[in-house]
Amino acid sequence: MANALGLVSSSLHSFRWRNRAPLWLSRSDKRAPFICCAAGDDGVEGHVLGAASSRSHRPRVIGMGSKLVGCGSSVPKLLISNDDLAQIVETSDEWISVRTGIRNRRVLSGNETLSGFAVDAAKGALQMAQLEAEEVDLVIMCTSTPDDLFGCGTQVQRDLGCKNAWAFDITAACSGFIVGLISATRFIKGGGFQNILVIGADALSRYVDWTDRGTCILFGDAAGAVLVQACHSDEDGLLGFDLHSDGHGHRQLNALAQGDDDKLISNSNGAPLFPPRKSSFSCIQMNGKEVFRFAVRSVPQSIEAALEEAGLSSSSIDWLLLHQANQRIIDAVSNRLEIPSDKVISNLANYGNTSAASIPLALDEAIRGGKIQAGNTIATAGFGAGLTWGSAIIRWR
Repeated sequence: MANALGLVSSSLHSFRWRNRAPLWLSRSDKRAPFICCAAGDDGVEGHVLGAASSRSHRPRVIGMGSKLVGCGSSVPKLLISNDDLAQIVETSDEWISVRTGIRNRRVLSGNETLSGFAVDAAKGALQMAQLEAEEVDLVIMCTSTPDDLFGCGTQVQRDLGCKNAWAFDITAACSGFIVGLISATRFIKGGGFQNILVIGADALSRYVDWTDRGTCILFGDAAGAVLVQACHSDEDGLLGFDLHSDGHGHRQLNALAQGDDDKLISNSNGAPLFPPRKSSFSCIQMNGKEVFRFAVRSVPQSIEAALEEAGLSSSSIDWLLLHQANQRIIDAVSNRLEIPSDKVISNLANYGNTSAASIPLALDEAIRGGKIQAGNTIATAGFGAGLTWGSAIIRWR
């Protein structure tokens, strides 16, 4: 758990400090001065880049709990069915659905952008939470496929109009949303933030080899978001969590940087090549059998650890919501935890594996569809490239 808490170590130091009158925080029975800081506005015409917001800052009260109060999701228009893929590679609807549980997936097309879908998902979360964009303190963009090499969290912040928020990206593949969610609760508990948007969004279709039937059948594009809000510690909606990584498994699932060998300046004398190679990323490479073994072994253990921290048993949870990677994995994990199928949330058939978007997308559909109710306890887990994996026991509202 110490490593998990380290996710937000010294988080406030990344702001630019400004000379302001000190505000006061509640820290047990002591009163300690705390200097507030301000984030920049969006770069519109006539705006001075980096100019601080003039909005007065609320006191930052540490030690607060966190609760999920809003969610939203958004998917591309283009639907690719298994039958469509059968026109590209040697496969069939039956072959794909039996092995994965997937029948359709959505893929970016035309002028659609990942950040655009992230904005739409976040708007849904804000609307459900009845919160204005100006009230958001932090935007956490969880993605491995940003529109920009340097990330797109700030673009999303700008387009949402969250002018008083800080924004950054998290790259943790299919575990990204869980990492972002837990990070948000730590910013609230230790940093005094009040309203945080956590967005999971990915467009893995950009890195799929559409001639490889082992991987092209799996992935789709989407975005999902939740609004995490500070609350009294007695109402804390994060009941327990567990996080892990193991770089030894990197070779089982990756998309490596690669150079353009055709444009190299070669040196026969063995001197270093110059200019440097123009880099891009390979298509997704995956050892499906090893990833399956890793998931069905590690995910139940992680959920059990989070349940233990929460003081709960698997029989006491209302819903199991896993990263939507493969129906066989979902079934195997639920069986090991002895959770009946009517308590398992799955929308994999309609969207495929949408990486960091899969959990918030399924959560949003289950809530808006009336399946998940206020007060329900949900065991959720993400797992994927890195290898990374983690789980969280959460209460809706």
